[in-house]
Amino acid sequence: MDMTGSQHIEASRDKVYAALNDVDVLRQCIPGCESIEKVSDTEMKAKVTLRIGPVKASFTGKVTLSDLDPPNGYTISGEGSGGMAGFAKGGATVSLVANGDATDLNYVVKAEIGGKIAQLGARLIDGTAKKLAGDFFEKFGAIVGPLPAPETEPAAAEPPQAKTGWLGKIIGKS
Repeated sequence: MDMTGSQHIEASRDKVYAALNDVDVLRQCIPGCESIEKVSDTEMKAKVTLRIGPVKASFTGKVTLSDLDPPNGYTISGEGSGGMAGFAKGGATVSLVANGDATDLNYVVKAEIGGKIAQLGARLIDGTAKKLAGDFFEKFGAIVGPLPAPETEPAAAEPPQAKTGWLGKIIGKS
């Protein structure tokens, strides 16, 4: 399975690169991540529990960083075993491109799976992989980028008598 994508992040390239190497940030962003531990500057161990269709499995594995080019990007590769559910291995090339004060994170992912999970069908697996990648980068962008500015005026609350629909009919409208 191959997948490419891009995420615009409202943060400097240096900040994004540092966050990609921060296990606390990664733990928050990786869907189903139970633990992640930095073994060295280029190796991590992780445990992730995922549901792919009807199969729920915990994967334990090793992640290795190579082709390090701070703050431009790197290659990340890993392999994990999910016991009877199967295995997953693959890698991604991540490149960071400055875009004004922000950063465009581009990635190319290649993955291979085997075991029970591989029997689920390519459409289900591809869809799940795209959703997991989207969830990761959405959380990553939210954590690394600045928080949105608060609204200048609070939104006016809808008065209770303005209730409509089936609930309004049950409790009555004034």
